[in-house]
Amino acid sequence: MLALQFETGSLSKEEVETILDTLPVDISFIDNEDAVKYFNKLGERIFVRPKAVIGRKVQLCHPKKSVHIVNRILESFKTGKKDVAEFWIQMNNRLIHIRYFAVRDKNGKYLGTVEVTQDITDIKKIKGEKRLLDWER
Repeated sequence: MLALQFETGSLSKEEVETILDTLPVDISFIDNEDAVKYFNKLGERIFVRPKAVIGRKVQLCHPKKSVHIVNRILESFKTGKKDVAEFWIQMNNRLIHIRYFAVRDKNGKYLGTVEVTQDITDIKKIKGEKRLLDWER
């Protein structure tokens, strides 16, 4: 089994893929040339991604009315002006939180953008606290 070596440990390709597919968020990665390079395979994605989008320009994956905003976000990431853009929308009676993060190497060079989308409807309902010792209750 070939392991990917990280600064804080190592994981196999299968472990990395399974971890990313287990997280309760949609993850997409767009490379430094705006091409969709990766997305995780959650059971039910908020925004469906067919495998055919791999290699496609991200601008072609958004409605025409929002492409100018996508371009402004990517440009602000590429120039180092910003590192995060976030939005939230109502969709099918659910609150959807969408975040874009500039991905940079250790020297600050722009490598691409990761999009993380999460249904936060139930998270917003949380009150008080539930401790680890309360897990089985």
